[in-house]
Amino acid sequence: MEKKIPMRMCIACRQMKPKKDLIRIVKTENGIVLDSSGRLNGRGAYICPDGECIKKLKKSRLINKAFSCEVPESVYDKIEEDFFGKEK
Repeated sequence: MEKKIPMRMCIACRQMKPKKDLIRIVKTENGIVLDSSGRLNGRGAYICPDGECIKKLKKSRLINKAFSCEVPESVYDKIEEDFFGKEK
């Protein structure tokens, strides 16, 4: 029997993609962090590893909507820095 591939929706472009192709953002007791392992406890949201989606994330403040809470600007800056820092 074929193994089922877990699918998740990107909060920016709203496309369903395989979970392993997306970046997980997690709301923990310590705040909001990028989860590179995909195993952290807490509420998760997923985003494409794509510059356009990362920009849209900040512009539309999508983490606020995903977790129904106020997210400081510094969190968006850190996510952009983590993502674009790796790219450059």
